[in-house]
Amino acid sequence: MHPIPWRAYALLAASTTLVGSYVGLSKLLVAAFPVFLLAGLRFGFAAVLMLPWLKKPAHEAPLDARSRWLLFLESFLGNFLFSICMLFGLRQSSAVVAGVILAGIPAAVALLSWAVLRERLGGRTLAGIACAVGGIALVATGRQGHGYEGETTPVGALLLIAAVCCEACYVVIGKQLTAGLSPKRISALINLWGLALVTPLAVWQGLSFDFGAPRALDWGLLAYYSATASVITVWLWMAGLRGLPAAKAGVFMVFLPISTALVGLALGEVLSTQQALAYGLALVGVWLATWPARVR
Repeated sequence: MHPIPWRAYALLAASTTLVGSYVGLSKLLVAAFPVFLLAGLRFGFAAVLMLPWLKKPAHEAPLDARSRWLLFLESFLGNFLFSICMLFGLRQSSAVVAGVILAGIPAAVALLSWAVLRERLGGRTLAGIACAVGGIALVATGRQGHGYEGETTPVGALLLIAAVCCEACYVVIGKQLTAGLSPKRISALINLWGLALVTPLAVWQGLSFDFGAPRALDWGLLAYYSATASVITVWLWMAGLRGLPAAKAGVFMVFLPISTALVGLALGEVLSTQQALAYGLALVGVWLATWPARVR
């Protein structure tokens, strides 16, 4: 039996769990700050925190043209475009349809890793991906009838599909970057690109924004959100991705809705039997995709 890369699994699970846990926090911040201004402040705070990570380690080669291009694409697709497609897609879609579409992220990662990275997809990996996608899709359909209805426009559905593609590109490009760059430096560089991309829109919204309106608590939440979303989770993800195939890493995306559900339980929400079974199915998918098979 191959040794189990427990460290990589733990890093990926921690990263996606943190992402899911601050989903509710981001909703509070959107109520206090305009969307693009919030993104600009987030990247700006994170850039200050990650200044020491920008220095090139002695063992790393200088950035070549390919690495620079991949860093730009990683930030443009995974940070900038993903956020825009997700935000405006959710505004024009019901939660049920959005959940089903976003459940396809592990499958999209596997398909792209096969096409771009030439990763071999074994039977257990494919079965795990199917369980993960099926479990999260079942969670979404299980919400029907509990106040989650809404109209889904064709544009909204297309934007969410685009968000899924962006996230798949983020994983696959990140896997390529970890071959030559440290996780900390990748995190710092793609955050700088994110700051450069969103700054014009942030300045446009900031010119008409009353910076005295947010409370001290809002600024504190913004600082925590910046450190978590742009620094800690990205670093954990890149460090875990370094030791795993991209297709297997993509399965860990199921921890995002699971952690969101746990936060909801802590806040007094009720988890239905169907949702509990669906999350269990998603976790079985993680086990199938990651537990090593016996080899001769």
